[in-house]
Amino acid sequence: MSARILVVDDAIFMRKMLADILQKGGYEICDEAGNGSEAVQKYEKNKPDLVTMDIIMPDMSGIEAIKKIKELDSEAKIVVVSAMGHQSLVVEAIQAGAKDYVVKPFQPSRVIEAVQRVLKL
Repeated sequence: MSARILVVDDAIFMRKMLADILQKGGYEICDEAGNGSEAVQKYEKNKPDLVTMDIIMPDMSGIEAIKKIKELDSEAKIVVVSAMGHQSLVVEAIQAGAKDYVVKPFQPSRVIEAVQRVLKL
């Protein structure tokens, strides 16, 4: 059975691009969310195997969403996919509970590699 992934990004085109990359990599997209609070709700509802999380979003940031998801499930596996590659943000995301950080623009192979590695943890 393939891993179920929740894709979180405020840009619809980015959610679609990530979903395409992940589906071609053999993963199932169980849901999508456009902001952090939606991500937390959909995580609780779907219990995905992994979440791809943007950082800069309206309503609730990806960092806040990571913290809330980790409160719900300390075993949650989250890979940040963000254009914000500043070292301080990367450190903050990892401290909040993210397992990897992919900077946009990215190669599809980098996303698949990150997801495979985190799912094995």
